[in-house]
Amino acid sequence: MARTLTIVEALKEAIREEMDRDPRVFCIGEDIGTPGGWGGAFTVTNGLSDEYGLDRILDTPIAEIGLAGVAIGASIGGLRPIADVQYGDFLFCMMDQLANQAAKLTYMSGGKINVPMVMRVPVGATTRAAQHSQSLEGLFIHIPGLKVAAPCTAYDAKGLLKTAVRDDNPVMFFEHKLLYGSRGNRAEAGALNASGEVPEEDYTIPFGRGVVRREGTDVTILGKLITVYRAMEAAEILAKDGIEAEVIDPRTLVPFDWDMLMTSIKKTGRLVIVDEEPATGGWAAEIAARAVEKAFDWLDAPVLRVTAPDTPVPFAPEMEQFYLPDARKIVVAVRQII
Repeated sequence: MARTLTIVEALKEAIREEMDRDPRVFCIGEDIGTPGGWGGAFTVTNGLSDEYGLDRILDTPIAEIGLAGVAIGASIGGLRPIADVQYGDFLFCMMDQLANQAAKLTYMSGGKINVPMVMRVPVGATTRAAQHSQSLEGLFIHIPGLKVAAPCTAYDAKGLLKTAVRDDNPVMFFEHKLLYGSRGNRAEAGALNASGEVPEEDYTIPFGRGVVRREGTDVTILGKLITVYRAMEAAEILAKDGIEAEVIDPRTLVPFDWDMLMTSIKKTGRLVIVDEEPATGGWAAEIAARAVEKAFDWLDAPVLRVTAPDTPVPFAPEMEQFYLPDARKIVVAVRQII
């Protein structure tokens, strides 16, 4: 049996099921269990403190450096924390713990220490300006020892989160604010509907296995999180001109499904990568480099990137829209190489 859930509902259900399945699982974050609160910045844990109590839905002070330290320490001690950072931008406050502790301890201990921690991270521009709008996924693919998930549907959000909780490695779990489907106080202007059918029975989604969201023969468009939806919109526009785009969603960035991407490139001969991060040194740059290394003989045109510019995210709504990749920009890029 399946029901239609939002991403918020799917994430909450995954957390509830994993806490019921394993008493070592708990949630930790800022304002995630405050009585009368929202359940975190985007309502994912709303109501869970009533079910599990404040010893398993654990509120922290507004101190990300402490949040990360407690989560990592608890995971080393045998627990399985699901940590909630309010905005992805605040990851910079905990970078030493994430990059130098969580990512490295298994290697430094010869495999004797595991860090089974999940860090849930809202990202994306939503008219909150430069310090609450960044997309930072690309930074974390550069840190060996961390796994990186980026679901864009409710089905994937639940299945990947359950996989992340059961993994013995630290997982950075990125969620785009405009895909949550939050309501009431946390409804987001410009949000997209990422709701979908989610089975009632237990399921997980393996890391490193992407999905083709739309079959095509003329160009491969690769996105992640919200840019998958921008790519789908562009593909519909291009189809009216007889250009059939194949849209790829990797679902996890580390590990990445290179076989799926290479298969698509061999079929289409062209690749456009869409990313809300700035262009220089970003995820799209890494994919482009690897695609040229691995699939040069099958490429019939240059690999193009449609990304944000190398500036902080602007606050003015008009400027933010100018800053972000959208369907129109993707269509222009595809037409350059067709």
